[in-house]
Amino acid sequence: MKVRAIRMVAAVAVLVATAKGPVVGPALAQGTTVIREVVIEGVQRLEPSTVRSYLLLHEGDQADPERMDRSLKSLYATGLFSDVSIREDGSKLIVVVVENPIVNRVAFEGNERIKDETLQSEVSLRPRVIYTRSKVQSDVQRILTLYRQSGRFAATVEPKIIQLPQNRVDVVYEINEGAITSIEKILFVGNKAFSDSDLREVIRTKQSRWWRFLSSDDTYDPDRLALDRELLRRFYLSEGYVDFRVQSAVAELTPDRKEFFVTFTVEEGERYKVGSVSVASKLPGLEKETLEDAVTIRKGDWYDANQIEKSIEKLSDQVGTQGYAFVDIRPRLDRNREKKTIDIVFEVQEGPRVFVERIDITGNVRTMDEVIRREFRLVEGDAFNAAKLRRSRQRIQDLDFFEKVSVEQVPGSAPDKAVVKVAVEEKSTGSLSIGAGFSTGSGFLGDISIRERNFLGRGQDLQASVLIGQQQQQVDLSFTEPYFLGREIAAGGDLFFVQTDRQDESSFDTTTIGGDLRANYP
Repeated sequence: MKVRAIRMVAAVAVLVATAKGPVVGPALAQGTTVIREVVIEGVQRLEPSTVRSYLLLHEGDQADPERMDRSLKSLYATGLFSDVSIREDGSKLIVVVVENPIVNRVAFEGNERIKDETLQSEVSLRPRVIYTRSKVQSDVQRILTLYRQSGRFAATVEPKIIQLPQNRVDVVYEINEGAITSIEKILFVGNKAFSDSDLREVIRTKQSRWWRFLSSDDTYDPDRLALDRELLRRFYLSEGYVDFRVQSAVAELTPDRKEFFVTFTVEEGERYKVGSVSVASKLPGLEKETLEDAVTIRKGDWYDANQIEKSIEKLSDQVGTQGYAFVDIRPRLDRNREKKTIDIVFEVQEGPRVFVERIDITGNVRTMDEVIRREFRLVEGDAFNAAKLRRSRQRIQDLDFFEKVSVEQVPGSAPDKAVVKVAVEEKSTGSLSIGAGFSTGSGFLGDISIRERNFLGRGQDLQASVLIGQQQQQVDLSFTEPYFLGREIAAGGDLFFVQTDRQDESSFDTTTIGGDLRANYP
């Protein structure tokens, strides 16, 4: 009785509203189905509640086509399903899903140049990961990128999907590596002052020749091509061509994908000589006459950007030795286009007062921080000095423990503080040598020597060698500590054992055991 009363009141309200004018909302509501039940079909691994959580329609809601469409897109966006359909069946909302399979195994076939471990680390599909076609396509492109980086642009990748029980699949990438795509020809357009052969010597990329079988410089590499543009720019600037620029660097692949033709289009511009050279000092008590000798570029020389940089470095060192820690040296160039000369003024002025807040070292996996820090000419709290920073970088590089050394200054926690960041890339510091020979005194002999220049990451030098001959045996052991007692004193010792067979000559043997201690100061 109560329900009927509510419906009757609603009907009266509609009649009254209709008498006054059309009412859109209630009229649409009469033809809309109310969802009484949501049925999930097709789930195997997932729970029905998981599917429901992505739906925008639930029991008691009106079956809105727009919300059904949004629910469909929401389910597809999860990546869990390969197919989804939603339909009405009376007051029921039927949701049918087809789950994406689970990856059982990922395998690679045909790859010889790149190991399985390297490829596995690059692809996104893994065992027990949900399989999707978009992931496979992404993995194929990533594998092709790896081969192109190694110079194999003819490589192809064909993914194969093997269906297994329980909605599982094996993914197999069939790889045809192809031959290395070499650079057949390097051409230059627009060069007049220098021939193509001269410019080919400047750039890193080389033309393919049989004697370069141990080098990869004759394979196409986009990063190397970008480096070549910079090398060309530096070369022309060192020869006086201030307006030089590389308009384009194009690599064209032949239709058979076996060779590249690289073309550099350049604009040389005019060549300039150095006009006047002077030093302008704005620091009190610092005479410019004392600094002019540090300038390496002279009037009448062809303009050379490298000499400008060297002059700035020497000026910084000269000013730093006179007690000025905060300096800023900038070259001012005044170009005379008619005379084709450039006047250079090195302006020496007081720079911002900056102190070293801290020194951060990264990239050293085996080498201890102390080994790198003791090569620094700066420590935390010192006044920042660019000359000392460059010297510190050179000292770290001279250790010969690292493939790359990068030292840069970044802002610190305050305007007057700077953080020095050191990034290194370690390289192998051990060596093994094996030799054989013949001596009239010892007969046939062989020797083996092992050396570690960065022993235990402490920068210590340890070397051991063994020589075995028909009439002589020798063992040598050497150790050097480059910073003895924390001071810049290299100290070490040597031990040796020598046994010689002299039975054929003098009817006796000799055995020598000894050692020595040594120290030196640079």
